[in-house]
Amino acid sequence: MTRKACLVIGAGDATGGAIAKRFAREGFETVVVRRERHIDDLNALAEEMNSAGGSAHAFGVDARDEEQMVDLFAKIEKDIAPLGVAVFNIGGNVNFPITETTGRVYRKVWEMSCFAGFLTGREAAKVMIPRGEGTILFTGATASIRGGVGFSAFAGAKHGLRALAQSLARELGPKGIHVAHTIIDGAIDTAFISERFPERYKLKEQDGILQPADIAENYWHLHCQPRNSWTFEMDLRPWMENIANA
Repeated sequence: MTRKACLVIGAGDATGGAIAKRFAREGFETVVVRRERHIDDLNALAEEMNSAGGSAHAFGVDARDEEQMVDLFAKIEKDIAPLGVAVFNIGGNVNFPITETTGRVYRKVWEMSCFAGFLTGREAAKVMIPRGEGTILFTGATASIRGGVGFSAFAGAKHGLRALAQSLARELGPKGIHVAHTIIDGAIDTAFISERFPERYKLKEQDGILQPADIAENYWHLHCQPRNSWTFEMDLRPWMENIANA
């Protein structure tokens, strides 16, 4: 294929990293991004992909900062490769009773999980529209469609991200750009789940929690879909999850 770049905003050690590795295996120039304080982890991820035969680039960027994001996309286009895929994978999952949810917390979660997604989508659209092709993928959660006790900040942000994705899909689809939103409904195999929810983590033995590599495979399938059959929203959950609660 003609060399293209895949950008993963929120490339951590689980889902984001797995998505980056999946696209790197297909020959994409893979750009992995987290905040500057995670640069050592990002460099290790990039080194792992490079050792496996890929071509990866790590950047410490605050995705909430408009100037940093504009500069990031310009650097990708100028120094790496034309952007073919943009993945927004920032979480922001916090739980506080409403009376203990400060304005600072609510604003920060919205900036992380929604505003940063807007910046990602906007800057990706700017470079993809002239080429008439591209894929923009947003990671959602159960909170994207259903608010829960203590999740006023997270649900508000994720609802907003889903609405953003819907708007972009309608605007950019006719321009040849595939926009999709995934709802990750269930625990993911991460250190966080292992440490905080050990009983839930035991379900891994029964395929009861989501595996990052398998989530990543679905992202790859979304990118590969023919434009006559594009999916906007994909719902991923382990077989044990009760769909009635979604």
